[in-house]
Order: sequence, then structure tokens, then C-alpha cells
Amino acid sequence: MLKYVLSLVLVSAGVVAFYQFSDYSQLYRVLGMVAVVIVALTIMMTTALGQQSWVFAQEARQEVRKVVWPTRSETMQTTLMVFAMVIIVGFVIWLLDTFLFWAITSLTA
Repeated sequence: MLKYVLSLVLVSAGVVAFYQFSDYSQLYRVLGMVAVVIVALTIMMTTALGQQSWVFAQEARQEVRKVVWPTRSETMQTTLMVFAMVIIVGFVIWLLDTFLFWAITSLTA
């Protein structure tokens, strides 16, 4: 629990320091913040939760490698089909709206 609190305090102090030293170059402040986050993650990696998170990330990476991604032509065909359906549905909704407007105008006039 101490390591969790230490990591949280370290990152919080890094965020506070980032804004306190606003007169310094943003590059230095960002590099300092990256260093603080790396140190906090290193501390977290020594805990059981950190180890479980690391194993989960590795397994997720392996699963992403197994994914069969669509080809460029498949992606283009699917995108064009979606655009066509959006246009068709938009036209149908416009016709329905026009008909309903006409019907209500006829009933109320």
C-alpha cells in the first residue's frame, strides 16, 4: 500500500511542479514530468498489481497480433457502403419529414 501511495504522491507532485515552474521552457517541464511518471511506474511495477498489469498488457499485445485486419480495398468498400446508406437513410428521413409537414399543414389549415 505504501508503494501505491508513494507513486500517487510522486505523480501529484510532478503535476504540481509542472505548473509551478511555468516560467521554464515547456520542453524541460514535459521531460521532467515524463521522468516522474517513469519513476512512479517503476515503483508500481514492484507491486503485485503492477506485475498483473504487465502480464495483462503482454497478453493483450499478443491478442492484437492475432487480429486479421481488413485489406485497404475491403476498408474502402465498407466505407463507401456506409456513406451510401447514410445518404439513402437521410433521403428517406427527409421524405418522411416533408410528408409529415405537408400532412400537418393540411390538417391545421
